Amino acid sequence: MVKEPVMTTTIRIHPDNPKLFEFRGKPLVLVCATEHYGAVMNRPFQFERYLLDAYEKKQTLTRLFVLFREQQSPFNPYSTCKPESPDFIAPFARTGKGKALDWQTLYDLEQWNPEFFERLHRFLSLASTYGIIVELTLLSNTYGPDVWALNPLNSKNNVNNLEEINWPEYMSLRHPKLLEWQLRHVRKIVEETNGYDNLIYEICNEPGGGFAADPRNPTPSEVNEWQAVIARTIRETEAALPNKHLIVGQEAFTYEPWEQTSDLSFRDELFDAVNIHPLPNTTYAGTAYELGEFMSKQLKLRSFRNYCLAVYDERKPLNMDEDNIASQYKDPDGWTIHRKRAWTALLSGAHYDVIDFSIINYCETGTPQSQKHLRTWMRILSEFVHSIDLIHAKPLPSFVTAVSAPLLDAAFGVVGKEIHIYLADERELAEGSGESIRHAEISFKLPAGACRVSYFSPVSGLPSPSITVQGGGEVCLKLPEFRHDLLVRVTSEE
Repeated sequence: MVKEPVMTTTIRIHPDNPKLFEFRGKPLVLVCATEHYGAVMNRPFQFERYLLDAYEKKQTLTRLFVLFREQQSPFNPYSTCKPESPDFIAPFARTGKGKALDWQTLYDLEQWNPEFFERLHRFLSLASTYGIIVELTLLSNTYGPDVWALNPLNSKNNVNNLEEINWPEYMSLRHPKLLEWQLRHVRKIVEETNGYDNLIYEICNEPGGGFAADPRNPTPSEVNEWQAVIARTIRETEAALPNKHLIVGQEAFTYEPWEQTSDLSFRDELFDAVNIHPLPNTTYAGTAYELGEFMSKQLKLRSFRNYCLAVYDERKPLNMDEDNIASQYKDPDGWTIHRKRAWTALLSGAHYDVIDFSIINYCETGTPQSQKHLRTWMRILSEFVHSIDLIHAKPLPSFVTAVSAPLLDAAFGVVGKEIHIYLADERELAEGSGESIRHAEISFKLPAGACRVSYFSPVSGLPSPSITVQGGGEVCLKLPEFRHDLLVRVTSEE
């Protein structure tokens, strides 16, 4: 039985731990395997089924795009963000006149679409009932001419006399008329959704600029200036409304040569929390982190962990957002890679979400295989992380003094109370990842006193019987045989 929500305040940064969120009086970690963000825009998608399953799987987040539409492609053919043209529901009404580039009738940007807002409110209300946070993404990169051709704000898709632009200029202040329609859209969405406590706003999905081949296009600085105007519009709109919501996102990346910088995201006041999409050459404080190539089936676990640890002292939450390192591969190998990265992120003090591409129209809860693997594994992770002392726990990168290869450790907890050590085979698939780990050992130092040690399976969610060990020095444990990953739990008996 789902309880009706008790309205208190909107989700916020936890006052006692800035790396966490607080929602309805409890600490919250964002963790999910979510559909591809088109639940409202895609008419056949039965989001009621999706949200119920997300609730049953203890998922705490879902992302939602409201003005974006992708093209189908051989590389990634199906998702909820790729509706058939007659099924695409935009915030703006069609006029019934003329032909847009998708061969449906033109939009009138001055007319709102009642069907869109009816679906939006039903989605947000049901997510609120289930206690699921919705990251509502207001705008998005358009990536290229083909995707830009699908956007209602493209001059060829509406009757509102906008000028033609090159697609990168969509994320800039260069075209005042276009900007005004973007801001009108932002104000409308914010006004419509202000009453929900389970909501955070993302300014723009994957903002980027800077093309060495064509320096006439917007620079990353221009894109950031545009994002600042969007953020100011959100805050000015909410100034006259009852609720104030968090604004999340990331600074603009550079297309050529590719670099995803993140210092400004953490240190500027533009964002309350930072979304980082794990990609190559993600930089922070002068160090580059290779977080994996898009849909490559790489693991890159050490660099992934090290980036989370590097930014932990920044006073903003980090969400390793839309991790698409292996999401194209709807099989146990791909899902195992994401399980390892999800556990590593959370036990390194970050949050995590991955797109579950098994969730599409007419298959809103995924496949039997994804239910058995990825979706069950994410429930186990969510239940586990929300069972520990999140307010006081933190990453403990120096706790483990030695561990057998090829294992990577991520320790998290409260020294003297409870410590959780996640161990994962960090080898790539081609290097033998998935072979049984035998005769491995781990060493760590414990304060004086007796402790209980047990093991926990991220696959089954089952613990082992515990044993007692004496602290006061270094402890060396011989690990049981396992595949892929294992959690070691150390709890004080006092």
